Amino acid sequence: AMVSVARVALLLVGLYVCAGATAEQPNILLLLTDDLDLTLGGLTPLVKMRSLIQDNGMTFTRAYVHTPICCPSRSSFMSGRYIHNNGAHNNSVSGNCMGEKWVNTNQKVSFAALTQAAGYVTGYAGKYMNMYALPGSPNCTSHVDPRCATVPPGYDYWMGLYGNSQYYDYSVSLDGKREDHGHDYATDYFPDLVANRTIFTIKDAHQKHPNKPFLFVCAWPTPHGPHTPAPQYSGHFEGRQAPRTPDWNESDSTISKKHWLARSQSIITEAGAKGIDGNFAQRWDALLSVDDHVERIFAALTETGRLNNTVVMFTSDHGFQLGQHRFLGDKRQLYENDIRIPFLVRGPGVAKGSSTDTVILNVDVAPTIVELATGTAPSFMDGVSFASVLHGQEPSEWRKDFLVDYHGEGGKCNLYVCPIPSQQNFHEIDSKNNTYTCTRTFSPENSMYCEFADNENFHEYYDIDKDPYQLDNIYDTLPQDKKAQMAQHLQSLRQCSGPSCHQL
Repeated sequence: AMVSVARVALLLVGLYVCAGATAEQPNILLLLTDDLDLTLGGLTPLVKMRSLIQDNGMTFTRAYVHTPICCPSRSSFMSGRYIHNNGAHNNSVSGNCMGEKWVNTNQKVSFAALTQAAGYVTGYAGKYMNMYALPGSPNCTSHVDPRCATVPPGYDYWMGLYGNSQYYDYSVSLDGKREDHGHDYATDYFPDLVANRTIFTIKDAHQKHPNKPFLFVCAWPTPHGPHTPAPQYSGHFEGRQAPRTPDWNESDSTISKKHWLARSQSIITEAGAKGIDGNFAQRWDALLSVDDHVERIFAALTETGRLNNTVVMFTSDHGFQLGQHRFLGDKRQLYENDIRIPFLVRGPGVAKGSSTDTVILNVDVAPTIVELATGTAPSFMDGVSFASVLHGQEPSEWRKDFLVDYHGEGGKCNLYVCPIPSQQNFHEIDSKNNTYTCTRTFSPENSMYCEFADNENFHEYYDIDKDPYQLDNIYDTLPQDKKAQMAQHLQSLRQCSGPSCHQL
């Protein structure tokens, strides 16, 4: 172990010396989709994107989020921190989505703030946090309050969507001023606006700051619902069937051993299946615009002479389900389809057409971006930089597991949508008791262990090598000492901060 640590230290020193010698900090471009799955063929329609990024870069085959929901996951991407360390717990202000705690702590030391401080030109275009610029967020008292459009710290260029993903009829903050949009495809289709703004930013920054590196985020709403396609792509994939994976419309025999919300889901009817297939096809239709956008963004990078020194990351804020475990379509569950994400990187020193099974998380993106920009990853972050992995150095020591954390949302009836539906047609996406923490382990075993904060004190455990679709919850069959050991380790992950999150 001593030799390997010394070797890693030398490699790191080598990287810093190289960085110093060339004195050329890379440009960084984060391409972030919303609700894009990996496990259900989400990358299939993105033909040009895969050619530009995947074929010319590195695929991370084991990329995960530690929480399968929009705002909390985004707070982790930006801050490099698990949600128990001042992140958002759910999509509401009271759950710290644009809450004061987030705004006064993590938002001030986001990857944008830290790279801007290191001399980068920074920009953001697209969906930010679900409660951004909405009443209840700091200093935002009503829909017309100009303070709602405040630009978060760390950004030179800013176009942030008011609230959650939309395609038409929305407002944005354009560099701190509210701008309203209607329903005309030519001027208002939000995914196009996001791409156009990103391209403008690349060109404008190059013109005004030709010698400064940039960090830009392009954050599409796509393919989040209502996943409205551009008119030219409407119906393109009509008739396509969503994948009928082994966990699709899960059988009574296994679903009966799952937590309350899962085992309450009704069997998927023919009408339900038709709805799933329609959503699946429409998601793909909408993604065709994103594919065009990536091609146009790369043209802008080429035109400005920046392409060869730009690290481009393409990913999603979490996965998705389309009938898996009887959930008709959403995320919020502990299963692989919800927590696995696509993650592709192209850039200087990244081997073309390569792949790695190094386990990375959404909390690793911020420390990686900061290390690429400054040479050092911040020690206060819970994530780990994978910059060395991009340059072909597989780490000798790496995390063996990580924390999954989700806080269920429910109204007065404890379900996400009230009133409670009939048992014959129960398809609810969330409930208050769908609150859990898990340890997703990769070594020495490949498993998922979860504890629910519900009145059953429910547990789930899956041996993922034997049961990759997490059908058979075998928690009850485990020996007592193993149960105790797993509970203790999960408790330490729930309390971790900084390096302790990956040194446990």
